[in-house]
Amino acid sequence: IAATQPSTNWHLKENAREHHTSKFSSEELIVRRGQAFTITFNGTERPEQNLIFIAETGPKPSKATKTLATFDITSTVSKEGWSAVLQSTSSNSVSISISSPHNAVIGRYRLSVQSGSSSPEILGTFVLLFNPWSSGDDVFMPNKAECEEYVLEEFGIIFAGNKNHISSFGWNFGQFQGDILNICLSIMDRSLYYRQDPVTDVSHRHDPRYLGRVLSAMVNANDDQGVVLGNWSGKYEGGKNPSSWTGSGEILQSWKKSGFKPVKYGQCWVFAAVLTTVLRCLGIPTRTITNFSSAHDADGNLRVDEFYDADGNHLERGADSVWNFHVWNESWFTRNDLGPAYSGWQVLDATPQEESGGIYQCGPASRYAIKEGEVDLDYDGPFVFAEVNADCMYWNYDSATGKKTLIFSKSTEIGDSISTKAVGRDARVDVTSDYKYEEGSAKERDVFKKARKKLGLEDKFDPTAPKQEEIEQKPDISGKFKVAGSLEVGKDLNLLLVLENLQSDAKTVNVNMTAWSTLYTRRRVNQIWKDSISVTLAPKEEKQFPIKIKYPEYQQQLTTDKTIQVTALCHVEDGIQVLVQRNFILDNPAIDIQVLGEAKVNKEVVVEVAFTNPIDTEVKDCVLQVEGSDLLQGILELRIPPLKANEKSSTKFKLIPSEAGPKHLLVNFSCDKFADIKTFKMVNVIN
Repeated sequence: IAATQPSTNWHLKENAREHHTSKFSSEELIVRRGQAFTITFNGTERPEQNLIFIAETGPKPSKATKTLATFDITSTVSKEGWSAVLQSTSSNSVSISISSPHNAVIGRYRLSVQSGSSSPEILGTFVLLFNPWSSGDDVFMPNKAECEEYVLEEFGIIFAGNKNHISSFGWNFGQFQGDILNICLSIMDRSLYYRQDPVTDVSHRHDPRYLGRVLSAMVNANDDQGVVLGNWSGKYEGGKNPSSWTGSGEILQSWKKSGFKPVKYGQCWVFAAVLTTVLRCLGIPTRTITNFSSAHDADGNLRVDEFYDADGNHLERGADSVWNFHVWNESWFTRNDLGPAYSGWQVLDATPQEESGGIYQCGPASRYAIKEGEVDLDYDGPFVFAEVNADCMYWNYDSATGKKTLIFSKSTEIGDSISTKAVGRDARVDVTSDYKYEEGSAKERDVFKKARKKLGLEDKFDPTAPKQEEIEQKPDISGKFKVAGSLEVGKDLNLLLVLENLQSDAKTVNVNMTAWSTLYTRRRVNQIWKDSISVTLAPKEEKQFPIKIKYPEYQQQLTTDKTIQVTALCHVEDGIQVLVQRNFILDNPAIDIQVLGEAKVNKEVVVEVAFTNPIDTEVKDCVLQVEGSDLLQGILELRIPPLKANEKSSTKFKLIPSEAGPKHLLVNFSCDKFADIKTFKMVNVIN
């Protein structure tokens, strides 16, 4: 005969408050490990002393894999395993305080109670998460303000653009909304590791190092039908343009709704933002990091080779590349495998770039190990080290003869202005010095040599003793591109090419110039413009040559990354070639948000969004997308009528905030001439 199921009071509110899980909107108990929670149940007609509790998780719970615990009532909390301490009893109910160990496996548990020889009665299920507030936990973060930011904050700022022009946009991580926790738990159960050996996989889920690596693989679709499918082609038919997303919730929910088919499409910040959501949801402190001039060193020699033809066109030769920016994650936990010095922030990268252990996953790499050049330590040190430290070699390649000539090399190009959001405020913090010693310092070169030595690279290429073809000659002229005027979508692009003769005799220079629209990875998509000039420079003379690229010339060709790469390859008569290059990022016009009146919990408040069409032609297909955790459910999409030249539009909509505190509203506006104009506004909601 089936046992009568006792009714359980999980004390959801009180337990959630104690465990920092109040932000989850769940009817199920969600608690953190290594900390007590209280439950009360009735229907026990027996002495409390004989009660035995059973907590179990995973497909085949066992004591050997630490996925099954049986424990009886004791007077004190156990140091090692699970324990139950009697709180109070009444005629028909009993209150118990249950504690899990600091290193318990995380996930959904089933809790049962057994008395004497009768069969166990199920009390129900609860979810156990990592606990950064508890000093015994591997993810313990002593600074409470950092716990608030890196675990509980649902809004983030992601930095983009390039090192000369850093831009930023808001992101709604939304880790506590709706069904996100359940989706995060199902991500773990769909990994290759789980499919190959579910019992072992679940038994490793006490370890943030293991889960960080598994989830870095699962957030990309490669290998395992993971969450997001990458696309760097510039063409996004059949899915959403990566730059149109404003939060992780829509992505994770689409993945679940489609029966776990990869969501189209993502680029680096999308992978990093989704991984932030999943790890924060599970309780691992996590943030996004943007590295400017980020190297993708495909062949592991800590240098990036770029090739150009005689016209100055960048050639897609070799797999190495330099991205204007790249976004990855840092998560905070101890490295018991490496030692205390290597604990703290760990680099994880969910963007599928290179395989590690046969699948597209990256990290955790200790940030301290990267700074010290300890590239032989687990995991993926050489790749991460190269992202911030690789040397750049620029070559001229003649496809007819196959001959390559070094134009110049640079050791200070890569890994610039490494950025993350400040704790508790909407500002940028530069963390470059946590990744490397100062560029050009002796210490920085020593670390670079140490890393090369560990990788056995001294023989192949030693910067101090180059092969014949790698000897750099001194150029006769120098050049640079300057901006003359504003860099705005919808306006002409006015530049100056500045050339200077460094020698004391006159020089004749033939200059081949090209401008291409590119992705943020510097992959060329469309040629916009080309020109060539021949100039004579008197001794030590500097000359400026104006360049104008008109809006109609680039309007159709621009990618949503709004990036144009301008190159001038200067052929000096009887001298060596000089490459002048710069990536320009154009700014979208601004969009303005106003909250009309006070924002109060469960009360309607009106928001107005205004946009002025800055160009002298009509814009159409205008769509406004709005989201924000605790301000509105899901995503609001509003269609806006076409706007004539220089016309202003104003759109009003209502919000009903569900929770008090500082909340962020994110807006994304698109039309046929401007893609994904983003802005955000902090809304202070009062009770």
